[in-house]
Amino acid sequence: MAATHEVTIADRGWRRRERRATAGLLAGPLLWLLLFFVLPFYVVLSVAFGTLDPIFLTAEPVFNPAMWDVTTLRGVLSNMLTSGSIEQETLLRTLAYVGVATAACLVIGYPVAYFIARHARRTKAFFLIAFIAPFWISYMMRMLAWVNLLQDDGLVNDTLETVGLGGLAVDWLDGRGFVVVLGLVYGYVPYMILPLYAGLDRLPAHALEAARDLGAGRLETFRRVTLPLSLPAIAASVLLTCLPMLGDYFTVDLLSGSPRTAMVGNLINNSVLTPGQTGQAGAFVLLVLVVSLVPMLLYIRSVRSDGLAS
Repeated sequence: MAATHEVTIADRGWRRRERRATAGLLAGPLLWLLLFFVLPFYVVLSVAFGTLDPIFLTAEPVFNPAMWDVTTLRGVLSNMLTSGSIEQETLLRTLAYVGVATAACLVIGYPVAYFIARHARRTKAFFLIAFIAPFWISYMMRMLAWVNLLQDDGLVNDTLETVGLGGLAVDWLDGRGFVVVLGLVYGYVPYMILPLYAGLDRLPAHALEAARDLGAGRLETFRRVTLPLSLPAIAASVLLTCLPMLGDYFTVDLLSGSPRTAMVGNLINNSVLTPGQTGQAGAFVLLVLVVSLVPMLLYIRSVRSDGLAS
């Protein structure tokens, strides 16, 4: 009995030390989230539900939730639900652009990631560096490269004229949705490729070998084994790609600059730069957050379902 009691005390002490070690490990990440996510988000809420200086037309955040004013948010929501309003058209346009661009990134990125993970072998490092390299260059510089290509006297129009298709030469930068989507795909496709590669590279080799041993060909193995096992990686890649697109405004400013192609990010940027509309910008940010929660919740649900199934 005494030995059992001593074991119990030692076990309790070990569990107590384990809890302390876990708390110590979690303290850093929790502090990071508090300082760089929770507090900034609370400031956004304070601005969105705050007041406006009547003289200087600057936002005055209200940090007491009991004194928050939802008038601005209610007005933005009303405009979003009003058929034909600028806010509603911009939101629908943003969802369309992001949806098409994300689908294009997936169509481009999956074969590339599959090739690197399954067939590149010794050249994996080379391909990964090639896809990471664009992140070393300013996003503005990369978009300006497209401006040089697509302007009236740019390489695209010059090439069309050289091959006898001068009639197809147009002003590509005069507010075309296709060009905006092209810029989004070019700017964000690395976000799609890298997580897909990570997921495909970790696929269990024994599952693929078992499929081949059972007589499945390459296409059948891909359809019934590789693709289902890579669905979590696809969901993560789509999430990481579409979320930053929802707040993008720089691509439209450089490749279009027309209200016909404006996205929600442009509404936020214009509201911030317009005196007296900072609260409206905060309300737009909250709406983007709500829209962003949908793919995040779907991803969490898919991951949880996959974990329960396994």
